[in-house]
Amino acid sequence: MAIYLKTEDEIELMRAANQLVGSTLGELARHIKPGISTASLNKIADEFIRDHGAEPTFFGFPNPYGPEFPASICCSVNGCVVHGVPREDQILKDGDILSIDCGTLLNGFNGDSAYTFPVGEISDDVRQLLITTKESLYLGIEKAVHGNHLGDIGQAIQDHCESHGYGVVRELCGHGIGRKMHEDPQVPNYGKRGNGAKLKNGMCIAIEPMITMGKRDIWLLPDKWSVVTRDGLPAAHYEHTIAVRKGTAEILSSFEEVEQIIHI
Repeated sequence: MAIYLKTEDEIELMRAANQLVGSTLGELARHIKPGISTASLNKIADEFIRDHGAEPTFFGFPNPYGPEFPASICCSVNGCVVHGVPREDQILKDGDILSIDCGTLLNGFNGDSAYTFPVGEISDDVRQLLITTKESLYLGIEKAVHGNHLGDIGQAIQDHCESHGYGVVRELCGHGIGRKMHEDPQVPNYGKRGNGAKLKNGMCIAIEPMITMGKRDIWLLPDKWSVVTRDGLPAAHYEHTIAVRKGTAEILSSFEEVEQIIHI
């Protein structure tokens, strides 16, 4: 495992890439409503990212099991946990939830963030899933400080979500990030305090809880990308890219523009 610590100049470049992801998610928030297709949202995101001088990292992303990713964002609806492929015939309806994962490459560095959006009016139990998942993200971030371990992050996320009766997906996890979208180390959403690699100032990681309303078991669909819950129940996904610091982690991505529009 090769973990690359980032310089202050590199962290500033990563911040710019991640802030663009936040702005892209904010732009999408203005369009997410019943009746729009996920393919339309993908087109909006692709144009927005390129108009701001960056490349959508996900487009053409390699897949060891099948075709390259054919879109610029992942659109995962309801029981799709992650990596949903946008489609013209996938029309959002009232009561759906939509997890959008977005990545940008700007000035040689990557940004990566995800947010689960309510579509119209969602049920109270689904709303609670979203609230709890986002809370777990910030609890994990609180543990992402110099001197702690990866297991501290995972345990904080796991304990919070399982205490609400939710499932924590094991097969997928967060990751290091920098010049490459996926770098070492892997960042699981479960674990034990004190286990795993030690966190050091300058490490940049993407923390991304993937939490299911029911059981944590998942399937890979025939498109070789979309990962769905086996029981068909909804799942939520939130992600921030952070820099490990002494004392308090530094969040490089942002939900600010999204949450000026979306209120859970």
